[in-house]
Amino acid sequence: MKNFKLLPILLLILLCPSLFGARSHQKNKSVSKARASASRRASSGRTSKGRGRGVAAAASRRSRHGKLLAASAHGRRRKHPIWVQTWDEPSFRESTAGDNLDGEDLEVRRAAVGALGAYNGSIVVVDSTNGRVLTMVNQKTALGPGFQPCSTIKVSVALAALHEKIIGRTSPVHLFGRTHMDLTNALAHSNNYYFANLGIKLGYDRVKNYAHLFGYGEKAGLNIAGEQAGSFPDAPPKNGGMGMLTSFGEEIHQTPLELAGLMTAIANGGTLYYLQYPRNAEEVKVFQPKVKRRLDMITALIDDIKPGMQGAVEFGTARRAKQEATLYGKTGTCSEGKTRLGWFGSFSEVGKRKLVVVVMLTGGRPTIGPVAAGVAGDVYRNLAQLKGLQSEIAPTVATLAPGLMLEAKE
Repeated sequence: MKNFKLLPILLLILLCPSLFGARSHQKNKSVSKARASASRRASSGRTSKGRGRGVAAAASRRSRHGKLLAASAHGRRRKHPIWVQTWDEPSFRESTAGDNLDGEDLEVRRAAVGALGAYNGSIVVVDSTNGRVLTMVNQKTALGPGFQPCSTIKVSVALAALHEKIIGRTSPVHLFGRTHMDLTNALAHSNNYYFANLGIKLGYDRVKNYAHLFGYGEKAGLNIAGEQAGSFPDAPPKNGGMGMLTSFGEEIHQTPLELAGLMTAIANGGTLYYLQYPRNAEEVKVFQPKVKRRLDMITALIDDIKPGMQGAVEFGTARRAKQEATLYGKTGTCSEGKTRLGWFGSFSEVGKRKLVVVVMLTGGRPTIGPVAAGVAGDVYRNLAQLKGLQSEIAPTVATLAPGLMLEAKE
């Protein structure tokens, strides 16, 4: 009889279990909510203590270089927005359009144009023995007000620190923890910690004085039509201070001609020439070098930075330029606004003459210093095959004149 009375209750449990599990389910749901709320509070606490600046920086980077897509293709709100990188400059473009070839060494130009290919960028080739610009591919970019130098600024910082005896070529610099590095490896691998450390030790005034001595903030050329000067900030940058100034060139504007001028001085042992750009056969014939200033203070220091610049090509950031001939160079990669920049400043011997090759690329994600180094490497390989550059004597108007009237389109 008792079992019979319990039968309706058993049937209710079997047919409607939710009625009897509701209280337990509601309790579990409340516990889950409490745990989630506690997790959010803990996450918020960690953010306020250490992660806030990182999150703010990430948001800033996104606002400067990309956009967040919060909705799907069907218009519904995504649970996790997707970040898409956007760039103002294309990585590939016809870079020779509008160039004036009058007075250029057309063999050198062909070598440079062939190496640049479809990349959006500029190439400047200079004879380091006299400061003559042999070719300037993408003259609009080369003559403009310049771009952030990225890590190519490290060459001038290294010379300044050596002259001030803050470092020696082999003296280790403490980076962090138990990590130390010498100048050769810091240049070869473009170590930002190393050069940020040097910037802090040098201070703004000394860095600025050396930069101006090496040609920053002034025109590199002598009476080159259309040339604009780069610029150097009046104070340490707001973004990162001296560390960012001396590791990324923050707030500096460097032109391809300015970097070519510095590379020329290093290649020839310390003479900073005015870069000259002959525009016709007669100007080529009467060309005379003009010295801007002699950097006697760096003459003895050049041998201290050359191993690092050679190391960049042999085992560092510029390996794409590696070839049989010895090549010295420095890469640079960074973003300026929504434009990606790739630099490579270099010098080497083509035959028995030292030529300087500077490559500056602009664009999006493919635009990096190692790619610029690869382009420069192809320039040197092409130049090495030219008969006019096999001797110590610079090409004369007799060797150049036959091709001076070629069409601008290569």
